[in-house]
Amino acid sequence: MARVLLVEARFYDHLNDMLLAGARAAVEAAGHSHETITVPGALEVPGAIAMAAETGRYDAFVALGVVIRGETYHFEIVSNESARGIMALTMDGIAIGNGILTTENEAQAIARADPKHLNKGGGAAEAALSMLALREKLG
Repeated sequence: MARVLLVEARFYDHLNDMLLAGARAAVEAAGHSHETITVPGALEVPGAIAMAAETGRYDAFVALGVVIRGETYHFEIVSNESARGIMALTMDGIAIGNGILTTENEAQAIARADPKHLNKGGGAAEAALSMLALREKLG
């Protein structure tokens, strides 16, 4: 049984609740255990994953959060840099599923976060477990 850490950037409670529900259901359906930690925003997710990975207590990680475009350049910074940080960690062999949504508006975020629709939280958990299986297969 794998130990999966869900790392959520909790900014939009109602959207994060949906992402977490999908991720938790996917991990549990696969027969694994999970814990959840919360960080202030999407930029902090890669750092939290890096710190948690160093402990050796977790086998895979799921990054969760929502970034909705606003009127400033901040959206691009948060979207791009959180994705870059997660990708850098995956290149180090850490099994991560990226479920940080980057959307134009709340309606797009709801459609993607809702487990009854696109279920991107569940998809991110499945991706993390798939990468874990691949890492184990490759030895």
